[in-house]
Amino acid sequence: MLTQPKPFEILLLEDEPADAYLVKLALKESKILARMSHVAGGIEGLDFLRRNGEYDNAPCPDLILLDINMPRMNGYEFLSAIKADKAFKTIPVVVLSTSNVERDIFISYDLGAAGYITKPIDITQLIAAITRLGDYWFDLVRLPQEKTA
Repeated sequence: MLTQPKPFEILLLEDEPADAYLVKLALKESKILARMSHVAGGIEGLDFLRRNGEYDNAPCPDLILLDINMPRMNGYEFLSAIKADKAFKTIPVVVLSTSNVERDIFISYDLGAAGYITKPIDITQLIAAITRLGDYWFDLVRLPQEKTA
């Protein structure tokens, strides 16, 4: 009997419900074997990773997709916090932002982002981008199997 491979865990930090819906739709359409959890901001993202409060049973993500422009704790602050935390610094973070500003790209990489994708506006292009992201992170590269969180 063949066993179904374990789905990859993706954490999406996105404050815009419409954008979060489109990313979820793109993930589904891309046929990537993954489960996506969604939180609306950096503070919630830290609670998710630390399994605080309502997130006490949250899975440790294999990949984090991060929007930069969020209220209360923006993407830079979240990225800085997790890359400074021994328990989470090995989780790859890919910034998924509407910003195409060079400064945003530089800062993201400087803070430890593993990649930066400018969100396509067209859903077909977004599906293609998510598919390529999945091909890279879940088929080509090897992620750490041991998680400390």
